[in-house]
Amino acid sequence: MRAKLSYAITAAVLVFYFVLVGSRGVMLIQTGTLLTVTFGVAVLILPVIGVWFLWKNTEFVRKANQLAAELDAEGGLPLDELQRTPSGRIDRDSADEVFAKRKAETEAAPDDWRSWFRLAVAYHDARDTPRARKAMQRAIALHEGRPVQA
Repeated sequence: MRAKLSYAITAAVLVFYFVLVGSRGVMLIQTGTLLTVTFGVAVLILPVIGVWFLWKNTEFVRKANQLAAELDAEGGLPLDELQRTPSGRIDRDSADEVFAKRKAETEAAPDDWRSWFRLAVAYHDARDTPRARKAMQRAIALHEGRPVQA
């Protein structure tokens, strides 16, 4: 719940920022000189990119949460079998062991979104965020029946 609240607050702050920057861009365009109109258009591009990025990220999180809920309902969420250090951090060797199991599971069933979801969790636990995101994107695509890029 705390993560959802943090995400909502961050998104709200970003939207406020986009509106603020966008209004400044419009003000520059309204000035009417070639230089200010050019700057105004350039300033308006930033909020458009930001809104697009925020939308895509929000969609990704929403779809990943839907998969997690579905997998939880099936009783298929991965168990937390990770060893932790006294400070509570995940032990790297333990994460590597679990990752090896999840990778073998995914290689055995490459078209199963569930195995890709669990692999994404293992990547995340091993602190490999880019691969975790790609694995989750693949799980989402498989779940939706979309073609998957190799």
